[in-house]
Amino acid sequence: MSAQNARVALVTGASSGIGEATVERLLAQGFIVYAGARRIERMSGIEQRGAHTLSLDVTDDASMTDAVAQILQERNRIDVLVNNAGYGSYGSVEEVPLEEARRQFEVNVFGLARLTQLVLPAMRERRSGRIINVSSIGGRIYEPLGAWYHATKFAVEGLSDSLRLEVAPFGIDVTIIQPGPIRTEWNTIARDSMVTVSGKGPYADIARRMRSTYEKIDGGRSAGTPEQVAEAIVRAATARTPKTREAVPASAKTVVGARRLLSDRAMDRLMKRVLAGD
Repeated sequence: MSAQNARVALVTGASSGIGEATVERLLAQGFIVYAGARRIERMSGIEQRGAHTLSLDVTDDASMTDAVAQILQERNRIDVLVNNAGYGSYGSVEEVPLEEARRQFEVNVFGLARLTQLVLPAMRERRSGRIINVSSIGGRIYEPLGAWYHATKFAVEGLSDSLRLEVAPFGIDVTIIQPGPIRTEWNTIARDSMVTVSGKGPYADIARRMRSTYEKIDGGRSAGTPEQVAEAIVRAATARTPKTREAVPASAKTVVGARRLLSDRAMDRLMKRVLAGD
């Protein structure tokens, strides 16, 4: 495919983990890829491999507006938007400051929504496009000390499903990717925030058990890799009829399937057993 006809993708949160792996795989598929992140200095590797790097902060409207404007000026199209930027803020509902809870929503939900708003006019004009929102199995299940993070992912799931119906008449597809445990720095950051917020108060015992349990999960065979998630994203970007949602890896599919079958009380008991190490 010539550069003039190559599909153009914008990937957020591209400085590490899932975002970085996604950029690499889209490049291998012949996409022109714009990689956005706050830590632009960490994207020198993917820039050398052909990505166009952008300083992009999904909590800064001007940053997002400028990024989209630059891509449209240079390429006159955006075919795929991968909303991957996000983080996990953990701690008890009682102890997490509302300022931090609002920031969690700004990054995980409102940043995603605003960037989607910015790319949609060009996609509608071309009557084609793919919006791929990286959610989580956390948008289907729940766990103690993760309320604010799970609230954002439940919101992403609902937003994405409604958006899919809105934009379908314009030839635009929306796919939700639901990673389970993935071996990235996300896990360390999330667990550290949990211990910082709730490691010494009335929820300290829960925080200790959660950290111990999830360290075992993250280092075990059920944990996936960023490359596995990236492969699912590429499938969503290139399939003639993409799935509406895909959980990755196989262990994530198992968890999501179990949630569909279990009642709330049964799910509560299962989570308690997991945290107890049974």
